[in-house]
Amino acid sequence: MGFGSYDESEQRDQTVNADADEGVSVHENDHDGKVTFDSDASTDDLLSKLEEMKDADEDD
Repeated sequence: MGFGSYDESEQRDQTVNADADEGVSVHENDHDGKVTFDSDASTDDLLSKLEEMKDADEDD
């Protein structure tokens, strides 16, 4: 039992007429900059939180 029939002639010689100018540029929205954030937590507080997260992940 098949999933449907198809005409093999439809599968032969498929050509795509694609113009390079009409494509999508993956670099269109590149951003050269930096990200900053402000936090009231100290480095030690952040490291402690990271360790807690790692420990909780290992327990699961």
